[in-house]
Amino acid sequence: MNDLDHLVQAAADEFSAAATPADLENAKARYLGKAGRLTELLKGMAALSPDEKKTRGAEINAAKQLVESALNARRHALAEAELELQLRAEALDVTLPGRHRGIGGLHPVSRTMERIEAIFGSMGFDVADGPEIETDWMSFTALNNPENHPARSMQDTFYVDMKDAEGRWLNLRPHTSPMQVRYARAHAARYAGRDPMPEIRVIAPGRTYRVDSDATHSPMFHQCEGLWIGENVSFKDLKAVFTDFCRTFFETDDLQLRFRPSYFPFTEPSAEIDIAFASGPLKGRWLEVAGSGQVHPDVVRNFGLDPERYIGFAFGMGPDRLTMLRYGVADLRLFFDGDLRFLSQFK
Repeated sequence: MNDLDHLVQAAADEFSAAATPADLENAKARYLGKAGRLTELLKGMAALSPDEKKTRGAEINAAKQLVESALNARRHALAEAELELQLRAEALDVTLPGRHRGIGGLHPVSRTMERIEAIFGSMGFDVADGPEIETDWMSFTALNNPENHPARSMQDTFYVDMKDAEGRWLNLRPHTSPMQVRYARAHAARYAGRDPMPEIRVIAPGRTYRVDSDATHSPMFHQCEGLWIGENVSFKDLKAVFTDFCRTFFETDDLQLRFRPSYFPFTEPSAEIDIAFASGPLKGRWLEVAGSGQVHPDVVRNFGLDPERYIGFAFGMGPDRLTMLRYGVADLRLFFDGDLRFLSQFK
């Protein structure tokens, strides 16, 4: 075996021993680099005669081709090994069961809202929906809350730093009562000149906003207002309607209602509505569920109606509170945390 055969064998052995591409490139430099052994042999041909150059050059080039062939073979082997490792790392076990998307369900508060709409719909009430950014006039003034009146602090809300086209300040509505005003004014305009005017029966469910946050309050919460206006609508009708609603909603006749005197600027007289269950974990406890009263004459006037002729009642309740009572949930914040472990119980 001549010197070139030894060189080719040594190069092939070093290439085979290279464990990484970097090691292989280092081994390549020792044979094919600028100062490599084959490069030095080619440089040494300058001292040979023309006939020797021809013979020696052919031998060196043949050896170089063998070295390059061994180098490329090792490069390919290292690339194949790296690909194999990558495929193993990213391998999928096709025998495992697939990942199925769970079947969603209605949020418990949405269930309550639908239930409220269905119950009052069976009593002939329409459902009104409207803007969540309201004018100060619709949120307060039209409901007998004059500017700077202390009663406004009871419904402290988020104000928007802008005004409407008429120069009235805007706010995130603190209750859905503005929809009572909007609906009643539209109703009065629609039936203007018709005598007698058809009764107004409407509920207004939706999101509302106040600066409040604890276990039973949230800055964003839901409310449902109700309004019944006609020529002969009395407080007795309010008691009958709300009693029927509560017994249907909770699916029991074993509960009592109590109308406790209170104050609201938009009703006179006014009453808080409490309920007490005859059985279950809340047995015997009076729980506040709504505010109500006979619509104040000034508010009826803001509806565009004659308070001497038209009379009626209004109420406002919290669907969130009703949901807590129906499902036995103690902390309101659970409804809005987005924890699927909690929400999946209601599917």
